[in-house]
Amino acid sequence: MSNQSQPPAAWKAAKPFVNGGLSGMLATCIIQPIDMVKVRIQLGAKGSPLAVGAEIVRKDGVGALYKGLSAGLLRQATYTTTRLGIFNMMSEELKARNNGQNLPLWQKAVAGLSAGGIGALVGSPADLTLIRMQADATLPVEQRRNYKGVADAFIRIVKEDGVGGLFRGAAPTVVRAMSLNMGMLASNDQAKEAIEAAGFPKGGTVSVLGGATIAGFIASAFSLPFDFIKTRLQKMTPNPDGTMPYKGPIDCALQTLKNEGPLKFYTGFPTYCIRIAPHVVFTLVFMDALPKVQKNFGL
Repeated sequence: MSNQSQPPAAWKAAKPFVNGGLSGMLATCIIQPIDMVKVRIQLGAKGSPLAVGAEIVRKDGVGALYKGLSAGLLRQATYTTTRLGIFNMMSEELKARNNGQNLPLWQKAVAGLSAGGIGALVGSPADLTLIRMQADATLPVEQRRNYKGVADAFIRIVKEDGVGGLFRGAAPTVVRAMSLNMGMLASNDQAKEAIEAAGFPKGGTVSVLGGATIAGFIASAFSLPFDFIKTRLQKMTPNPDGTMPYKGPIDCALQTLKNEGPLKFYTGFPTYCIRIAPHVVFTLVFMDALPKVQKNFGL
C-alpha cells in the first residue's frame, strides 16, 4: 500500500520544473497588462503608467494589453521552468552537502545566478519575440513587423536573420536574468528564514508572502538596468545607412550613460517594480502552493 502511494520517480524528478513553469505562466497571465505598459514606457511613451495604459486601450482596445501573451507564456514555459527547476535541484544538492542545514547567502546567490543564466539562455528566443510583439505598435507604420503570432514571429525571424537572430540581445538577457534571479531567489530564502527565526510558523502565510515581497523589490532593483539595455537592443532597427544603433550591450550602456545619464537606466522603475515585484510574489506563492495541492492527490 505504501509503495502505491509513492509518486513515480519520473514525476519526482520533473516536479520542480513543472511547478516552476506553471507558477511563472499563472503569474504572467495576471501581470501581462502591466508588462505591456512597462515596455511602452521604456520605449519612450510619455505619462504615468495609468495614462499610458489608458492610451493603449483607447487606440487599440483592451486586447492590446495582452498582445504578446502567447510569447510570454512560451517564455515562462522555457525560462521559468528551467531556472526554478535548476535552482531547486542545486539548493537540494547544496543542502545535502551542508547536512540539511540552511544555506549561507553566498551559496543561494551562486545557485540563483547559475539558474537564472541557464534559464535565460533557454528562454531567449521567446523573450525576443515577446519584446518585438509588444514594441511593434510603437514603430512607424512602414517599419512594423506585424507578426500574426508567436509562431509567425519565430518563422520570420529565422527566415530574415537566421537562427542566430533568435538570440539577438541574449547576452544582456542572460546578465539581466542572473541579476534578477540572484536577487529574487537568494533574498526570498534568506527573508523567509529571518521571518521564521522571528517566531512565525515555517511555511506559513507570513513567511511566504513576506519573503516573496522582499524578493520582488530586490529583484527589481538589481535587474532594471540590464532589462533596459536588453529592451533597447531587442527593439532596435537599422539606421538609414544600414548600420545598427548599438554594437552590443556594452556599447548600448556606454552610449546611454554618455548621452542620457545614469538615471536613464532606471526609466520606468515604479512601473517595472510594480510589474516585476507582483510577478515574483505570484510566482513564489504559486511555487509554494502547488506542491500542497498536489500532495492531496498523492503527487
